[in-house]
Amino acid sequence: MSGRDGFDPRLTPARFDLAAAHLEGRVAAERFVRGERRTITADVADIRRLPRPDAPLDTQALHGEPVTLYDEDEGWGWIQLEGDGYVGYVAMHALGFEAPQPTHVVGVNRTFVYPAADMKQPIVAALPLGAGVAIDRTQGEFSHCVEGGFVFTPHIAPVATPADDFVAVAERFTHTPYLWGGKSALGIDCSGLVQVSLARSGIGVPRDTDLQERAAGAAVPFDAGLSGLQRGDLVFWRGHVGIMCDAAMLLHANAHHMSVAMEPLQQAAARIHAKSQASITSVRRFGKYMK
Repeated sequence: MSGRDGFDPRLTPARFDLAAAHLEGRVAAERFVRGERRTITADVADIRRLPRPDAPLDTQALHGEPVTLYDEDEGWGWIQLEGDGYVGYVAMHALGFEAPQPTHVVGVNRTFVYPAADMKQPIVAALPLGAGVAIDRTQGEFSHCVEGGFVFTPHIAPVATPADDFVAVAERFTHTPYLWGGKSALGIDCSGLVQVSLARSGIGVPRDTDLQERAAGAAVPFDAGLSGLQRGDLVFWRGHVGIMCDAAMLLHANAHHMSVAMEPLQQAAARIHAKSQASITSVRRFGKYMK
């Protein structure tokens, strides 16, 4: 995707009236600003294409994610996510000022934040898998968040201790409803499933399918019979991606099931081709899964 001055608009903080300072001399804009570092304080924040609630949902940001805020107007912030570089608009109530660096991430699909170390207390937040929290102490089976509240300690993991198997992380999302732009167990799309699962395993990839296909892992050959695939392979079509759970079964968030579903790759490939004439464009594999 190419936008103004040849830059991808999804990843380039540049509008005709305003652009990031580091782009001065590279793009045309009326003024350039450095931006302010902020943090996502909402459980999950919608990142939209335009500053209005009915605009297309392009992606989501998870609690604890750092962002750069370039502009604020009528309750909307124009931001760039620090993790994957995505640019869009977020409701200002989802943003806080720069917070302590997360020490832990949520390792289950969703966990609650309580006002005290007591599961009988009314919850104050519900954090998704991959959300970041700064922990300063433990109390019984709970950990205290620097910004306030307690989470159940077995539900979080140190940032420095990633999951061993990103496929196992992805499999936890089975039956999650399909949501274009979604990145949590409340709703997720195909590239969101890949990004969130890999991130929990310490592997960063871009947000959208086309970007992932160019950047994720290394291309491996495949034949018409789709033989030789293995657990952890990413299978790409134009605009779609799935994760191989083994040599035959594909896990993917898709609009046919309107959920995250596991099915034979041959079956999925035949259906996708019959519906849109789309064929598999590539298979990509990560180094730790290479044989």
